[in-house]
Amino acid sequence: MASLKDIKNHINSVASTLKITSAMKMVASAKLHKAQQAVEGMRPYEAALHTILVQLGGNVSLRRDAAEEHPASRVALVVFSSNSSLCGGFNANVIRAARAAVSDLKASGASVVVYSVGRKIEEAMRSDGYPSPGDYRQIVAKSDYEQVSALASELVALYQDGRLDRVEIIYNHFVSTSTQKVIRETYLPFEMNAREDIDDKAFIIEPDRETVLEELLPKVVRLKLYTVVLDSVASEHAARTVAMQTATENGEELLQSLTLEYNKSRQQKITAEILDLVGGSMQ
Repeated sequence: MASLKDIKNHINSVASTLKITSAMKMVASAKLHKAQQAVEGMRPYEAALHTILVQLGGNVSLRRDAAEEHPASRVALVVFSSNSSLCGGFNANVIRAARAAVSDLKASGASVVVYSVGRKIEEAMRSDGYPSPGDYRQIVAKSDYEQVSALASELVALYQDGRLDRVEIIYNHFVSTSTQKVIRETYLPFEMNAREDIDDKAFIIEPDRETVLEELLPKVVRLKLYTVVLDSVASEHAARTVAMQTATENGEELLQSLTLEYNKSRQQKITAEILDLVGGSMQ
């Protein structure tokens, strides 16, 4: 049985941890509110640009040799994680999905390069033998459009030159504070799928449709990747908020249990001392 001093030290340790988890929950919740506003504000804009691109029609492609058929033998995976931990299964889920994707692609005979956006996925992929071509941790840290645009431009250039046949992205999609879903989807070649939820509109196009398409398509592709970054960041803060909330609740339950144990042990000690005194006085 633990001594009163040991129980007291344990209580103090749990109380200190509770202060940390409570503070981290408040910080993560504030960051989540800001990130949620950013991604929810960006999604309609990205969807509207995509819709305009679809409604303009045509078969414009980013690939310079688009008329030729290419097997997907050179594939890039762009995987998004966080730079830090303490966010539940956020990183573990995306790392698991990335490893499964690598396994699938290798089984099909494709060569794979992994662009790790975030320290956690970078460490995991490097240990698996897939070092990232560059350091993209600041993209997660700052969610800066210029950095995301630079990465998107790099991927597009590799795809245009035929050094990549396909680019896939893997990230956590923000559904709600309690729910984040791992998504794996094709980024390049860019698919202009029609949106059923938006009515067709007539456009006055100047100077001509082809010029507008050639200008708009790269913008939509860059914006798509930026939306994914915002989505992943919002998911990270949501996962950390829930994780810290759960840790705080568990800590409070443990603190109550330890306090009860301390009080019982203290009462037993007092009772034993009283019995010793009574027994001594009767001798």
